Amino acid sequence: MSLKAQLLEEMKAAMKNRDVIRKNAIQMVRSAVLQVEKDNKTTLDDDGIIDIIAKEVKKRKEALPEFEKSGRQDLIDNLKGEIEVLMEFLPEQLSEGEIEAIVRQAISDTGATSARDMGKVMQAVMPKIKGRADGKVVNQIVRKLLS
Repeated sequence: MSLKAQLLEEMKAAMKNRDVIRKNAIQMVRSAVLQVEKDNKTTLDDDGIIDIIAKEVKKRKEALPEFEKSGRQDLIDNLKGEIEVLMEFLPEQLSEGEIEAIVRQAISDTGATSARDMGKVMQAVMPKIKGRADGKVVNQIVRKLLS
């Protein structure tokens, strides 16, 4: 079953179960997928959909500190619930050790020696970890290993 079909089935199930947080999270992802497909006049494959889900998770994680500052626990809980729901559709996330091994391999492959070579390393690493790790974490590991 394609990821798009799986999202549709999960949304239907959430509506039947009256799970508002799950339904809203999946609906937002589906609308983002449809928007990208309309804008680019293409049909996204599972990798494209995973990219969109990862972006939606990133948006929510970046918004979380602002919600925590406001002290609105109901909004914080909703956001955390949406993040959990969306993470179900992403591939298994890599541990820091696994990311570090990939980064070390990319450093040796590209011949990077200093922080100036960070772009080359990131360019080599990101396609390998697509949707399986946060870019910020990868960036920090690359910085640490190149300094």
